[in-house]
Amino acid sequence: MWIVKLALERRYTFIVMTLLILLMTPYILLKTPVDILPDVDIPVVSIVWSYNGLPPEEMANRVGRC
Repeated sequence: MWIVKLALERRYTFIVMTLLILLMTPYILLKTPVDILPDVDIPVVSIVWSYNGLPPEEMANRVGRC
């Protein structure tokens, strides 16, 4: 409730603050990066292997042991 009393007593201060916030919003939105995470340039290694002709059950057993 204290902030309401303060706003009523210092009316022009709150009007100026509101105008500043409204005027600065487009600038801040343009300067804010779109992506949340930064670009990280780390090497990525992908390993793909296949066992041709291997039945699914045996493949599951081999992968399950790794």
